[in-house]
Amino acid sequence: MTRLPEPPGEPSGKGSGGRGDHVHPTLDDPVVTALSEGVGGPFGRRSAGHPWWTPVRVLVLMAAVCFALGMVQKSGCYQGHWANEDRYTHMCYSDLPYLYTGRGLVELDWPFSDDPQVRARYEVMEYPVGIAYFAYGAAWVTQKVTGAGDVSTRADQPTGDVAATGQVQKELRGFVIVNTLVFAALAILSAWLLAGVNPRRPWDAAIFAASPTLLLTGIINWDMLAVVFVAGALFTWARDRPLATGVLIGIGTATKLYPLFLLGPIAIICLRQRRYRDLVDTVLAAAASWFLLNAPAYLSGRAEWMRFWEFNSERGPDLGSGWLVLSQIRETTISAGTVNHWSWALFGLWCVAVAVVGLRAPSTPRLAQLGFLVVAGFLLVNKVYSPQYVLWLLPLAALARPRWRDQLVWQACEVFYFASVWWYLQGDLQPSEGQDVGFYWVAVIVRMLGELYLVAMVTRDVLRPEHDVVEREPDPPQPISTRSNVVAV
Repeated sequence: MTRLPEPPGEPSGKGSGGRGDHVHPTLDDPVVTALSEGVGGPFGRRSAGHPWWTPVRVLVLMAAVCFALGMVQKSGCYQGHWANEDRYTHMCYSDLPYLYTGRGLVELDWPFSDDPQVRARYEVMEYPVGIAYFAYGAAWVTQKVTGAGDVSTRADQPTGDVAATGQVQKELRGFVIVNTLVFAALAILSAWLLAGVNPRRPWDAAIFAASPTLLLTGIINWDMLAVVFVAGALFTWARDRPLATGVLIGIGTATKLYPLFLLGPIAIICLRQRRYRDLVDTVLAAAASWFLLNAPAYLSGRAEWMRFWEFNSERGPDLGSGWLVLSQIRETTISAGTVNHWSWALFGLWCVAVAVVGLRAPSTPRLAQLGFLVVAGFLLVNKVYSPQYVLWLLPLAALARPRWRDQLVWQACEVFYFASVWWYLQGDLQPSEGQDVGFYWVAVIVRMLGELYLVAMVTRDVLRPEHDVVEREPDPPQPISTRSNVVAV
């Protein structure tokens, strides 16, 4: 029998196993290879593929279906207007409707207004400016779509009466729908961007697009706004566009703080590759975009703009954190000042450790790897670890360690915690009044262990590149000294 020739453009070397110019997951990942046996087996030489269903289009569809299922998962609360305890038993809680009525959006009050009458009625929104701007815009769209009319007349009614009206109940649903549709579009865009970071490995983005944590937590808060900027920063950095990367990091930081942490990994990469101009461009672009976005809020209400920073400074140990478990086990209150000092000190040490790992690695690590390590460290030592914070790690983790086995181990721990936190808030995990909530403590620890497991896998890949399934560009050659050796006579 005549041996068939290899398909043209077949990649070679580590991670190869696809047709054309990309790596096929059924030939690259053992878990996907095993699963493919149920649908015909791995991708073969004679597989013609499909002229329209390219990997990127499949990934976009996966992200759309995943997010749609997340919307269905929240339908129980949608039917009940988030007004009863079913939000915990059905695990469909979301911050969005409560903040619509609790932060003045229902009256379309500017989030950073210093009007005494507004501030007497509503608390200041405790989020960065990017989220506040977006929420304000979403409220405006909601009221136009639902026919709210002139909402300024609501200022003459008690806030409790405003929230109880049928029109506002209609707006609550509309507000969630408007936000959710944008989040879905951002999830799809994020999948597209992640697929383009490494054109030879677009299928790595499937870890993001089909993630159970994306399905469960994508609508809890506005974190998807920052996720897309992180995905965009990974995309532009892979294309050697430091200015665009800096702008995206700056906008992301104005939306959530954590995109700022990508600047550390970028500094490590630039120092190793002597790309000093790229580092300066990235940092300056990030700073400029952050200042420009914050300026309107700061100028309209300095005290209101400061609320985000004050809220996070005054906050004590909260949900999901090891600090909360420690305080409950010891039956003592850990002050906000104490946990602030210790958490930032531990995070500083963690960043030093990541820098040492990144600088001592045999070859330059990828941005996703170092970014994942830094953000994971922040979440592990932070004083609050809300369920939706897993989204911060998701795009970084998908590209840092594109192996389904390790991702499923980590995400299984996250899903276990996701269920446990709602049972905890409902009071179902407390055996009897006054006793310990040991099961919740176990859930927090399991979540942290799952994250540490993925941290260990990524760290091993950085220090031992032969375990990294993603090809890395070779480091630039070291400069050769031109000084002549002087021989003493």
